[in-house]
Amino acid sequence: MPTARLRLLSTGAAALTALAVLPAAAHAGERCGARLTVPGAQRQVAACLDDLTTAGTVASGHTVPADWAGLHPAGARNPTGVPGIQLDGYFPDSSTFNTNHGWNHDAQFVIRLPEKWNGGLVVAGSPGTRRQYANDFAISDWVLAKGYAFAATDKGNSGSEFYTDGRRPGDAIAEWNHRVTQLTRSARAVVTQRYGRPPRRTFAAGISNGGYLVRWQLENRPELYDGGIDSEGTLWRADGPNLLTFLPPVLRAYPSYAATGDPNAHRAILDAGFAPGSEFLWPYHDQVYWGLTQRIYRQEVDPFYNGPESDYDYASRPASVHKAVRRISLTGRIGKPLITLHGTYDTLLPITKVSDVYAQMVRTSKAAPYRYYRLEGGNHVDGLYDAYPDRLRPLLPCMRSAFTAMETWAAGGQAPPPSTTLPRPTSGDLANSCSLSG
Repeated sequence: MPTARLRLLSTGAAALTALAVLPAAAHAGERCGARLTVPGAQRQVAACLDDLTTAGTVASGHTVPADWAGLHPAGARNPTGVPGIQLDGYFPDSSTFNTNHGWNHDAQFVIRLPEKWNGGLVVAGSPGTRRQYANDFAISDWVLAKGYAFAATDKGNSGSEFYTDGRRPGDAIAEWNHRVTQLTRSARAVVTQRYGRPPRRTFAAGISNGGYLVRWQLENRPELYDGGIDSEGTLWRADGPNLLTFLPPVLRAYPSYAATGDPNAHRAILDAGFAPGSEFLWPYHDQVYWGLTQRIYRQEVDPFYNGPESDYDYASRPASVHKAVRRISLTGRIGKPLITLHGTYDTLLPITKVSDVYAQMVRTSKAAPYRYYRLEGGNHVDGLYDAYPDRLRPLLPCMRSAFTAMETWAAGGQAPPPSTTLPRPTSGDLANSCSLSG
């Protein structure tokens, strides 16, 4: 794959293009949200749009395509033609990573209110280090067409230097959780203003770091939600595993494996958690993800380490580092139903060290109802499916199947199929269909 394409798919680089300024509202007057107030917002801009989906917002300037570039397969089909109100704005914040709209202000959000409302609300935090529009194609378009209101946040900081936000190690990630809670409460209030009653159902949904946010919210703020969809969520545990325990061995071993095929190096990478058969993905992840991810998250929780990233040994680091990770750690004690999806070929957050572990944490805690679907051939970035359609499968259609199952489950209806490993289909439209029954 060309280097430019690789960088476009990477979590950090895809979020760097900004929209200069929001266009004027498509229509004027009370209908465009003049009487709507986002509680706590420092700034808000309302627009009535003929289409709140990306088919319309790309043309009208009410999304930033770079925020969601590479997060879906090219063949994915999305609904269009959902009229309604869009509210863009930001909450008070002292950091300025987010340049969308020329605001140079973090804690930016987007809230979309369809004309035909089904009584529900979906809230999302951005994956990776991306910004508030990162879920527009993968989540917003689809739930808006079903009649849900939608809200998303940039998590309060973004980009590859997010770790410089805050005063203490772990502050930047801890802010992510606060911002999702803040937006959920504010979005519920706006929904009540717009439609005259609070949402009947509120769901959290997210990918990667967004999946981590879903887990954290259901563990710590379950009263705000009726359920959640967690797609390949990041796992933080003070005693491991976490990305600071499984990425350093890969950074140490991969150069030798790439140069000579060293079997010992190969074994070290497999032992770190990456799946046999995923070797064809390793060059891409070495070029785009492993080193950058290791560095920026290590700097977030352990800024005083000054050795090579490949030599990093989390277990031997001072207690203060483990304390910083404990602040953002997960417990598995979810308070509302949750569905987790994760691909067996995830070569950034290996399934055996991340969601397999989290699933066991949930089961051990005997918390709320839970389902876990392991997707054979699923990778961390759905855009890679286009390069390897004969070996990978995208997670997006399975996430949508899981959401549909959650709707019924949360309403007291039929439970989703039992947790299982879903074989990769040998035929069919993998970009648009997925059965949770295998």
